[in-house]
Amino acid sequence: MAADNLLGDFLKAWRGRVAPGDVSVPAGGRRRVAGLRREELARLAGISEPYLVRLEQGVDRHPSPQVLSSLARALKLDADTSAHLHALAGPAPVPPSRTGVSADIHRLLDAWQDRPAYVRDRCFDVLAANKRARALASLYEPGSNLVRSVFLDPASRRLFPDWTEVAAQTAAALRAEADPHDPRTVRLVAELEGDEEFRRLWARHETRPARDELKRFAHPVVGSLALRRQALTVGGAEQQVIIVYQAPDGSPSEAALARLV
Repeated sequence: MAADNLLGDFLKAWRGRVAPGDVSVPAGGRRRVAGLRREELARLAGISEPYLVRLEQGVDRHPSPQVLSSLARALKLDADTSAHLHALAGPAPVPPSRTGVSADIHRLLDAWQDRPAYVRDRCFDVLAANKRARALASLYEPGSNLVRSVFLDPASRRLFPDWTEVAAQTAAALRAEADPHDPRTVRLVAELEGDEEFRRLWARHETRPARDELKRFAHPVVGSLALRRQALTVGGAEQQVIIVYQAPDGSPSEAALARLV
């Protein structure tokens, strides 16, 4: 993560990904750059080209919300990516006041005896997990980092049959949820950029917060599982997220979950 020019890196990456034809810009003759030229994006967003240069070079890092919205429309960003663009140009967020998991949340995790559940923070550090989650995969052990595990632990490629999609979603979720100004995030990304696949995905600047979805596992003991993931924000500790996995009633995955511990 280029911590000194987050907004500029984002704008350059997305400008390079938008094909002229996608935004009704004539392709013209031979083009030296992929995507849009600076003057084309500036015209679409209703700003001057010199001002766009200042934004991309990091000279101006705090454009108005109106300018950001215009850039988002010009680049055809979805709602999640547009929100991320606005966050990059805002002030550094206030650090969370609570870092530990409350006793009530620990009791809640333990009460879900038949469902894997864990708590992570916005940097994807696992803060707490119940027995079923720890039996499902070692990456859910408290103290581990989910992004580091997905990309750097070879076991994750065996655990997730859809590892390519899991990796892309993980990188995009980190981009969407982690505080880019947090030194922990900067250190984590710097470490992971040594991995070729992470470096490729991170350079795409895709943004997709973790949402409810189906996730497949290939467990070394109980075999295949298809589990529905749900993400819940912890009240009073908005930097913490509870992840719960559930299997359909009466399904082979439910039977496999019962054999986990």
